[in-house]
Amino acid sequence: MSDLKDLCSGLPLDPLPPNRGRDPNVPHALVRTPNLTAEEERLALRNALRYFPPSQHATLASEFAQELRQYGHIYMYRFCPAVRMRAYPIDQYPCRTQQAAAMMLMIMNNLDPAVAQFPQELVTYGGNGQVFSNWAQFRLVMHYLSEMTEEQTLVMYSGHPMGLFPSLPSSPRAIITNGMVIPNYSSREEYERMFALGVSMYGQMTAGSYCYIGPQGIVHGTMLTVLNAGRRYLGTDDLRGRVFVTSGLGGMSGAQAKAAVIAGCVGVIAEVDEAPLRKRHEQGWVMEVTSSLEQCIKRIREARTSKTPLSLGYHGNVVDLWERLLLEFERTGELLVDLGSDQTSLHNPYNGGYYPVPLSFRQANQLMSTDPGRFQSVVQESLRRHIKAINKLSDAGMFFWDYGNAFLLEAQRAGAEVSKVGGGATEFRYPSYVQHIMGDIFSLGFGPFRWVCTSGDPQDLAVTDDIATKVLEEIAANVSERVRQQYRDNIRWIREAGRHKMVVGSQARILYSDQKGRVSIALAINQAVADGRVSAPVVISRDHHDVSGTDSPFRETSNVYDGSAFCADMAVQNFVGDAFRGATWVALHNGGGVGWGEVINGGFGLLLDGSDEAARRARSMLNWDVSNGVARRCWSGNTNAYETIQRTMEENRQLRVTMPFPVQDEHVLDRALQG
Repeated sequence: MSDLKDLCSGLPLDPLPPNRGRDPNVPHALVRTPNLTAEEERLALRNALRYFPPSQHATLASEFAQELRQYGHIYMYRFCPAVRMRAYPIDQYPCRTQQAAAMMLMIMNNLDPAVAQFPQELVTYGGNGQVFSNWAQFRLVMHYLSEMTEEQTLVMYSGHPMGLFPSLPSSPRAIITNGMVIPNYSSREEYERMFALGVSMYGQMTAGSYCYIGPQGIVHGTMLTVLNAGRRYLGTDDLRGRVFVTSGLGGMSGAQAKAAVIAGCVGVIAEVDEAPLRKRHEQGWVMEVTSSLEQCIKRIREARTSKTPLSLGYHGNVVDLWERLLLEFERTGELLVDLGSDQTSLHNPYNGGYYPVPLSFRQANQLMSTDPGRFQSVVQESLRRHIKAINKLSDAGMFFWDYGNAFLLEAQRAGAEVSKVGGGATEFRYPSYVQHIMGDIFSLGFGPFRWVCTSGDPQDLAVTDDIATKVLEEIAANVSERVRQQYRDNIRWIREAGRHKMVVGSQARILYSDQKGRVSIALAINQAVADGRVSAPVVISRDHHDVSGTDSPFRETSNVYDGSAFCADMAVQNFVGDAFRGATWVALHNGGGVGWGEVINGGFGLLLDGSDEAARRARSMLNWDVSNGVARRCWSGNTNAYETIQRTMEENRQLRVTMPFPVQDEHVLDRALQG
């Protein structure tokens, strides 16, 4: 395909492409405020120009300087390709190896306007989750991948392609690191400065590792969270007529509306920005939209009474919604909400991640750029109001959890009443969804396993869905009831996903599975590629938010209580172990979910091409990719993980894990310390 060949030919320099600037037809990232000194501005400009020969510097310097001052970053809009950005079938990419073509497909999917939050700023999701820092990097990466052989590895430094280096056929084809900053300098302020300088980048989780598959992944995770919240808090699998209130309909949070309906409940989701609200409504994920709090209350009552699943988008501030629900309770004694959470991007609270009351959307955007200090004060006051309403509704019987978006962490920093009496460093008045809901699932070895059919053919996805369903049904027949429940939820999900048209962008599917399920599904799909039942190779991957992939004390490892919740050995070991066990590419990131400096996480991509070698890689890597985290959780004292890794060792005699001996008599400690 000529357009893709042109895209892979390197930086267009003679002549330079026209500078079309920003496309007014797509959403754009907010203006960044790095507060660079005059010398730092010179450095940022010098850093950007080093991608180009000196003959082009005079032309490019002025426009790059304008971008830096106008938008707070040099995106190099001139080099944004005119070709339609999407996941093309793998055989259309001009490459020497399918492994490189698979990465090109995944990169272009991350930047597809149907998938990406701010495509021209190379942001996939989360407000600042970058695929690359600028368009020169994108073009160089595509060029390198088109020339790569199976004896080379592409080395990526925070969006920058350092180059192709000689390696082995068994080596990963790409090694990606994002935001690997010396710990003492891993602050928000330093991040803004380093990103503006073009020397570091926030890759979120699957943005900078090229593995995002659109909001399907978070739909699935949210559905499982809501189902298991119902079981834990409400004592039921039947959520008809139950009301779940939350906020956010953007890149990740947009999944909440669809997940609520699939789970069978009434979902009420507040969103201040009309653009994503309208997008989710047009998708059919939000069934109804209103800007009236009175209409919200009316529809909640009607849906509760009729027990009809509903996704209702409220165009307004979630704080107003919570305070209106509280007012209704105080007036009538009727508690209209059963479950509550929040998915605003509070990993990025002062740059568009959280919109405070009483400011309008437009007023907030203006204040955050003109008076950042004042905006921060307004955000913190809003968070205090936010928590005050939630606390009163919780006292009345609502169950609330933190969705791992740093909501309670930032509320605590704002002075809101979220502390837990006698709680540890990672505990608040309300649990994170990992502590009460997903942590037990991780400790059983279950996490978000996904695959992408590189043909782009929906029929291939249907075949792989059928393969995965049969594999899970076979395994579920011979496991404990606790594990069987997880398999049943995921079999239900696969059937519902096809009916609810979950695909956005690439032909992809996600489900939660344990180690045995992941290995079995991967091997069965690889065999289907070999047999021709699936017409092209399949990329397998996972969210970084998984059993082993992420060390995050306020989310993924918030239920680790041995003092190691703030340690990152697990995620780093996972990245290294995946690399030498067969991954096609691996990534390690600072930040993701709860924000820069708060988490280390990693992921992988692995191409299943139907070969025996692909099967060997999948078996070796996937077994490690799960057992690593289960072993760590076992050592921290988790009983589910203890049982899971014990069973895994019985099934694989080559696996030998150091098992903990728990203290059975607390008086032993008392006597020792008193002595």
